[in-house]
Amino acid sequence: MNFGEVITAMVTPFDKQGDIDFEATRNLIDHLLANGSDALVIAGTTGESPTLTTEEKVRLFKFVVEYVNKRVPVIAGTGSNNTQASVELTKQAENAGVDAVMLVTPYYNKPSQEGMYQHFRTIAAATSLPVMLYNIPGRSIVNLLPETIVRLAKIENIVSVKEASGDLDMATEIISQVPEDFSVYSGEDSNTLPFIAIGGTGIVSVSAHVIGNEMQKMIQSYRNGDVLYAASLHRKIVPVMNAVFSAPSPSPVKALLNRTGVNVGSVRLPMLPLNDEETDALVKIVDTVQEKEISVV
Repeated sequence: MNFGEVITAMVTPFDKQGDIDFEATRNLIDHLLANGSDALVIAGTTGESPTLTTEEKVRLFKFVVEYVNKRVPVIAGTGSNNTQASVELTKQAENAGVDAVMLVTPYYNKPSQEGMYQHFRTIAAATSLPVMLYNIPGRSIVNLLPETIVRLAKIENIVSVKEASGDLDMATEIISQVPEDFSVYSGEDSNTLPFIAIGGTGIVSVSAHVIGNEMQKMIQSYRNGDVLYAASLHRKIVPVMNAVFSAPSPSPVKALLNRTGVNVGSVRLPMLPLNDEETDALVKIVDTVQEKEISVV
């Protein structure tokens, strides 16, 4: 199942009291839909899901679904390292009207490949929603191997994977073995173009908050056969992608959004906001990249 090519893993805006700011969420959605986002992931890691209560997540699901109003797919992060809790949150997300759910690999408790297979199979069996798997060994410690993803892809409503291991050989193996209608997304922004080149569907991105249109242009240029121009765009925007992860995410992207007038507030502990000096350095990188001329060589 194809959710588009640039999916933004959306930050969760907070007000000065640290509560979800729904007015700012509305403005952020408008910004993202006007700047290259084909779909939105909400209450994922970038949305600070570890610090959101279940009640907050469900309120966010309902609000975003109502405001987006079917303009783009809304994908809710409902995975955790607790299978039954993930089942319950997935059911609540389905009741809220989301278009799909994203399920992260179980972190901390380090299940086996068979344990992960049974975890995802159990959650998928409890919903009629399409399921996107999310493999992120850098955060969860466990690595969902290609053979396990291929097994899971045989389950009717498991339709996609966000592959964030950064291993292009592993991504190639997955793409070569899953069904044609099973979408494979990169979870590493700087791998977007290489991932597309090996047959990937697109990117689930943090950087798209600020360079979504540029990412779309890069992908479409490649797909239209203008490989050199796509490569030049890749070289231009990779410094922004790296800068967005220069401190624990989503602090840098929230700082950038706030500085450019898309107010999303601060982060919740244990994340810390960037200080003024760090934000100035980040903005300078983005400004330098935006001023840089594209040269095809």
